[in-house]
Amino acid sequence: MEKAFEFYIRTTPEHLWEAITNPEIRSQYNFGAGAYSDWQRGSRVDLTAPRADRLLAEGEVLEVDPPRRLVHTMVALWSGEVRSEGVSRVTWEIEPVGDSCHLTVTHGELREGANAEIYGGWPMILSGLKTWLETGQKLTTPGSLMYG
Repeated sequence: MEKAFEFYIRTTPEHLWEAITNPEIRSQYNFGAGAYSDWQRGSRVDLTAPRADRLLAEGEVLEVDPPRRLVHTMVALWSGEVRSEGVSRVTWEIEPVGDSCHLTVTHGELREGANAEIYGGWPMILSGLKTWLETGQKLTTPGSLMYG
């Protein structure tokens, strides 16, 4: 199973790439959590937050083509229910469109009937990313600042 999310964001591919890969920026729209990695193929990705009592997710970088494409695995660790879902794959694709970018995030390799907690936060996260890049403000959706 896979879930795809598409957004148009008024920004440059470079700013969008930085917002995805810089943990301090990412924490502004990603439930207060940053994704830490050196973003090289084969490198580890850790999703963590100062107020979290454990690692929230982990994965491995599979593809890197800045500022166009990033693919990494993800194992959700924030609860026992999601941990049992195992490894999934997240693909970020950035396409410039005039003064904006078309961002497609595909969360794939999910088992049929996977726990919605794994992919259900993407609309809040990506809406927060759009708001952050376009206004510099945090979007306060339910749970969006959970670990912030």
